Amino acid sequence: MTLLDRTHAIVVNWNGGDANLECVQSLLDSGLPESRIQFVDNGSTDGSLAAVTNRFPGLAIQPNESNEGFARGANRGARAAIEQGAGALFFVNNDVRMDAPTLAHLTAALGAHPEWGAIGPRVLYAGDRERVWSAGGVLAFGPNQTHLLGHGFPDGARYQRTVEVDYVPGCALLISRESAETVGLFDEGYFAYMEDVDLGLRLAGAQRASLCIGEMACEHTPSSATGGGYSPRRKYLNGRNTLRFIRTHPTVGRWLAFLCFDVLALPLVVLAAAPRGRVRGALAKGLGIVHGLLGRKLDPRYLENGASWLW
Repeated sequence: MTLLDRTHAIVVNWNGGDANLECVQSLLDSGLPESRIQFVDNGSTDGSLAAVTNRFPGLAIQPNESNEGFARGANRGARAAIEQGAGALFFVNNDVRMDAPTLAHLTAALGAHPEWGAIGPRVLYAGDRERVWSAGGVLAFGPNQTHLLGHGFPDGARYQRTVEVDYVPGCALLISRESAETVGLFDEGYFAYMEDVDLGLRLAGAQRASLCIGEMACEHTPSSATGGGYSPRRKYLNGRNTLRFIRTHPTVGRWLAFLCFDVLALPLVVLAAAPRGRVRGALAKGLGIVHGLLGRKLDPRYLENGASWLW
């Protein structure tokens, strides 16, 4: 029995529409049976859960009554998978479509290197596979504390190789059961965004490397659940979670970068965002920083459309 035969995928949905159908179908085409796809629905109201269950009745459905966030939803699916005997967990966003050979290659690589922590493929933009969304992530002295390798650049040989990184983006992340039980699952305090960065640092602390297996690929529609890459809700969560990340993993450099790039530079960011129609996104990040500094607990209802004047 190969590791692929003991791998469960975890898909978290919140009003993901038809993208769920393409995601699940790509996992089936990758060699997973419906019974080893944990589909966690975070109280969707767009009919997407019914659409998925009608088309794929054999999925392991984990319904939540409300939006509990990516981290908590993913953890619920992971725990269910572990209870069912999973040897590896594949976290995949519902707006990701897997290339058919990718998952088999990833599980074979992880099976051959049980000392590794998390691995993932290079991620290409859906609809524009000539551009890279991510070839892994690294910590950086700059805004948001992190940087996606290759982000926005043309795909090419430099990204189509295996490299060690600081973290694997949670949109397509494979981790062994042993690693998950050693360092724990996602920190649910992040709700959404940066939980993958935190996981990468905890894996590194346990001497378990994170790698991008760039020879393999998937495609991704970034941040679709919160409205896109510079949407106000996404930037709000980035602002909040940057504070949580620094407090959890404090260094002088991280606090200095936060002060310089996320606080002092915010007025300039707002001005620069105006010509591109992104003022609300910049202001939302500032609001998230304020709420993070104040330790304000996040009510998921605050992220619903119209709950804030910013979204």
